[in-house]
Amino acid sequence: MQVILKETIESLGTIGSEVKVADGYARNYLLPQGKALLANEHNRKIMAQQKSKIILQLAREKASAEEAAKRIEGLQVQVRAKVSEENRLYGSVGVRDIQEALKEKGIEVEKKMILLAEPIKMLGTYTVPIRIYKEVEPEITVEVIAE
Repeated sequence: MQVILKETIESLGTIGSEVKVADGYARNYLLPQGKALLANEHNRKIMAQQKSKIILQLAREKASAEEAAKRIEGLQVQVRAKVSEENRLYGSVGVRDIQEALKEKGIEVEKKMILLAEPIKMLGTYTVPIRIYKEVEPEITVEVIAE
């Protein structure tokens, strides 16, 4: 089903773009939540009239994301973990642990924004990117220390 997005959805596209999605996804989520419109001539005309508003909103979203990226860039957080004698972690440090460490510093991010390739299983210092907006990915330093 073709729909026109009324807001930016990271997995689909930006506001105002026309995308093809599964029928059930459109009927059960996008349309009832007001996140999209059916892609017909009437709705295309409406979105064309609102194009300047859409462009302005996209610019605002990107500007606020870049501002947040400046605050986060280079931030260093410490995560405490239990370790064995060989400095290996008993568990692993994952996205949730990093999210909690950032929350302690007063920075709220969603788990899906933290781009951790694989869980951290050793003590040390790691660089982890945070995707705030499309193409805006500041990096933080995560230091895993023994508890």
